[in-house]
Amino acid sequence: MEASLPEEVLQPLLNASDSSSSLEDCLQFLLETSRTDSGRSDLASKAILPCILRLLQLLPYPSSRHYLNFSLKVLRNLCAGEISNQNAFVDHNGSALVSDLLVSAIEDFETVRFGLQVLANVVVFGEKRQRDVWFRFFPERFLGIAKIRRRETTDPLCMVLYTCFDGSSEIASELCSNEGLSIIAETVRTSSSEDYWLKLLVSRLCVEGDCLPELFSKLYKFEDETFTLEQAFLLRMVSDIANERIKEVSIPKDATCFILGLFKQVVGVFDFVLGERSELPTGSTIIDVMGYSLVIIRDACAGGSLEELKNAEKDSGGDTVELMLSSGLIELLLDLLRKLEPPTTIKKALSQSPTSSSSSKPCPYRGFRRDIVSVIGNCAYRRRKVQDEIRERDGLFLMLQQCVTDDDNPFLREWGLWCVRNLLEGNQENQEVVAELELQGSGDVPQLREIGLKVEIDPKTNRPKLVNDT
Repeated sequence: MEASLPEEVLQPLLNASDSSSSLEDCLQFLLETSRTDSGRSDLASKAILPCILRLLQLLPYPSSRHYLNFSLKVLRNLCAGEISNQNAFVDHNGSALVSDLLVSAIEDFETVRFGLQVLANVVVFGEKRQRDVWFRFFPERFLGIAKIRRRETTDPLCMVLYTCFDGSSEIASELCSNEGLSIIAETVRTSSSEDYWLKLLVSRLCVEGDCLPELFSKLYKFEDETFTLEQAFLLRMVSDIANERIKEVSIPKDATCFILGLFKQVVGVFDFVLGERSELPTGSTIIDVMGYSLVIIRDACAGGSLEELKNAEKDSGGDTVELMLSSGLIELLLDLLRKLEPPTTIKKALSQSPTSSSSSKPCPYRGFRRDIVSVIGNCAYRRRKVQDEIRERDGLFLMLQQCVTDDDNPFLREWGLWCVRNLLEGNQENQEVVAELELQGSGDVPQLREIGLKVEIDPKTNRPKLVNDT
């Protein structure tokens, strides 16, 4: 091997490695030395990186695979935080050399992984270097790598993509294009868990950005399938990110309306007899798409200060919640609640009743009822229009029935109380309806006292009313 290499390439490497007499010993010494900051700095002063790049150019693949992988690992270490080496990589055409090698080794996931690790270290904190790598690899080379279908290569690929995306607005727009999203779709197909860098990409593209509808459509596979496992996995990631960053980001209006459309689509075709007893993810694609869509809608409707709500009312386009409300969200959710079996607490009380309905449907997954109630509760927060709509649709008694424990819906009682609290806040008409129900005993909800309310008879009107009991 040594005899086949030019002296101007081999000799600097041997000199830098002191007593090493073979190429393998030399590369091993360089690999160990480049693990430290001082070692990388010393090797940079000796211009070792250009010699390693020459090895990539001279050594044939696959016959020299062992030495090529060794060289890639040395390059990876040399470029880890050492700017002079990172710049030397670009100046000596390193991106093109690594690109050519990975094309030859595209079916060798180990070599590809080492090559991606090199690129990941090169593109950190440097737009010039990011553009250089992007120019050589986007879109064909990145797409080819994404199709390898190995998690060992997906994670470093996503790191390269995210770092370039985050450092350049021009690159960001290209990654959001049809070609760029095709690459992301392949990485989603490969991943079976929420890898760190992929999750960052999805966060920027689909939670902060407006790429969710197009990326979701790219994960469609077969005409006879309603949805795919990859689509359910994408929604799971978006749901987790939206929940984790609920105070930091708001899902774009178009993406949220798209999610509502998915939810309506699933509800329209799903046979509610086929419920799962497990929580999300259930393993059923259609149930997971329905569940994660509902959870995303819940978080999209969450919070908002009073000032933000007032500003949304002034906005002629309306906020995200207003758009979903105008699409019939409340009517849909109330209809679903009415079709479901009652909570287990109520069901047990009705078990001896001959008039109990047998047409009620089970929850499709554990927590489905709770998630519906949570969406209604979030929508009702300081929104008079929602409060009134639920009363006008005879939904107040239905919502009072959700303030109980349910074996199939953890925290249903807490979400039910939150919802009722929001429905009653500042709404005299709703308070009067609930007071009447409480007095009659048909809406007996002792938990109302936990949110500071009790029923009294108004001496002026001789009618029941809710008053603050705190």
